[in-house]
Amino acid sequence: QVQLVESGGGLVQAGGSLRLSCVASGRTFSSYAMGWFRQAPGKEREAVGAISLTGRRTYYADSVKGRFTISRDNAKNTAYLQMNSLKPEDTAVYYCAARRVAADNYYLTRYDYWGQGTQVTVSS
Repeated sequence: QVQLVESGGGLVQAGGSLRLSCVASGRTFSSYAMGWFRQAPGKEREAVGAISLTGRRTYYADSVKGRFTISRDNAKNTAYLQMNSLKPEDTAVYYCAARRVAADNYYLTRYDYWGQGTQVTVSS
């Protein structure tokens, strides 16, 4: 069982930055591919970014490419989402997720564990 706790959300003006953190319980964090997802009111949940076991492989949605950076620190059991140049359309609840895998790839589906979410609101 893995528990994920996100933090770092909040209210920011357009053009600003936030850094989300996702701390995982347990001692096998390096066995989990990680993903960041978001869901805005009235919209489906979408994948924002994903990262492989070692961090060598990453994925970004086109809407955030060049503005968001996903990373992880396996020694700290933590995944991060650095969000720069934020836009009002980035407003959503952001979730981190973990999927136990063997290969050093990123994944967009079939995540095993989810955090509770953290609200990000970008004002214009």
